[in-house]
Amino acid sequence: QVQPVESGGGLVQVGESLRLSCAASGWTFRGSEMGWYRQAPGKQREFVASISRGGSLNYSDSLKGRFTISRDIARNTAFLQMNNLKPEDTGVYYCKIVSVSGSTYWGQGTQVTVSS
Repeated sequence: QVQPVESGGGLVQVGESLRLSCAASGWTFRGSEMGWYRQAPGKQREFVASISRGGSLNYSDSLKGRFTISRDIARNTAFLQMNNLKPEDTGVYYCKIVSVSGSTYWGQGTQVTVSS
């Protein structure tokens, strides 16, 4: 079974940047939709950004301009560049892959903590 694996989280100060990665061995992002979601303590999981099968980018309105999603199909890796981080960006960040057949796969998440 495909298992996306996130990495790159950590503890940063306000205004700093992080780059998250999502890798899925034995899987190709070509033809797949993938997205990033996050869940803050005590809150529901929310959409952050996504790349459609055709490569179209979509962002949460509140994060547009600070966060950038990208992918390297040759490396089967997707990225989330997060700049000018704020305390409210703290949470667990999850990678989601939706296959051509519609099957959905979630990673285990990576913790991002922004300290003021």
